[in-house]
Amino acid sequence: MSKVTVVGAGNVGATAANVMAVRGVADEVVMIDIKEGVSEGKAMDMMQTANLLDMNTRVIGVTNDYSKTADSDVVIITSGLPRKPGMTREELIGVNAGIVKQVTESVLAHSPNAVIICVSNPMDTMTYLIHRISGLPKNRIIGMGGALDSSRFKFYLSQALGANPNEVEGFVIGGHGDTTMIPMKRFAAYRGVPATTLLDEETMQKVVAITMVGGATLTKLLGTSAWYAPGAAAAEVAEAIIHDEKAMIPCSCLLEGEYGEKDLCIGVPAIIGKNGIERIIELDLNDEERVLFAKSAAAVHKTNEALPC
Repeated sequence: MSKVTVVGAGNVGATAANVMAVRGVADEVVMIDIKEGVSEGKAMDMMQTANLLDMNTRVIGVTNDYSKTADSDVVIITSGLPRKPGMTREELIGVNAGIVKQVTESVLAHSPNAVIICVSNPMDTMTYLIHRISGLPKNRIIGMGGALDSSRFKFYLSQALGANPNEVEGFVIGGHGDTTMIPMKRFAAYRGVPATTLLDEETMQKVVAITMVGGATLTKLLGTSAWYAPGAAAAEVAEAIIHDEKAMIPCSCLLEGEYGEKDLCIGVPAIIGKNGIERIIELDLNDEERVLFAKSAAAVHKTNEALPC
């Protein structure tokens, strides 16, 4: 039986659980939260759609009882404070580091073989923190950010192209931050046709710019962090693991020499399957991309320095 635990039954966590249930990603999805009744109520609400949506996944909600998460194949950590308007992801580090540390220790006590997907912000630094405290092999810890950023990039590309979003290719590397992500315009395409041949440079630069502030734009509109796309992105990574898809998904991986970086979690394309990160794809970056990646890496290193010892 396949099992996924989602820690945090807020907007992002509940969306991830619902997407996985509707898509039949796993046999069982467990949501756990610190607030009494929230995960139980949301799980019950989801299960009441089972007949309506022909859903076979069992969704369970629990409060603070990590024994119910035992033997999970995948654990998605969404816990922590969400962003408010004007707040950067990096400003969340103090509070969220303590939460992520406690959650990681709790889930591994009951699911020592799980692959962990980190969603909590600042995502690259929280992913790095899990590496530091867990002792897990690097393939079993994945930061979700690149999957989300790439989805946003493809959406904005489709708008500029007047295209079906499902026919547009594109991905984002670098840090999961408004100034650190790198939408890879050179690789963007519409059914195999390079987007740079279909859009002028000014339009392409606008697409890149709005992608980079995609999260901040939604936070300003909503008054809090977005949840539909982040939740779906986390579910996509979990599905690639549970179904052993060998899917290439940009995500935050621990680098040990790749891209000239070490001791750093940052977004790069990776093959995701049953073992988690099965291979990091090292792109042949051009001069401009190398400069941008080095700048992004330096910023993530700096954020990591703020982690509690």
